[in-house]
Amino acid sequence: MSARLLPAVRDLYSRYPEYRYHEPWELAQVFWSLGYTEDLEGEGEIEAAAEVAHQDYPEWSRAA
Repeated sequence: MSARLLPAVRDLYSRYPEYRYHEPWELAQVFWSLGYTEDLEGEGEIEAAAEVAHQDYPEWSRAA
């Protein structure tokens, strides 16, 4: 997982809670569009960072 991607995921989820439950392929475009990344990130990298963020903050866990 990219060291800069986890803080970006946490910031995105804090500022825009509606993105907490989006799929990694959807978040790739969001990160690029909002200027969090210069290039589109891989889905695997985003998924790994999102899982860590969801573990760190249980209230961000995916809906069952």
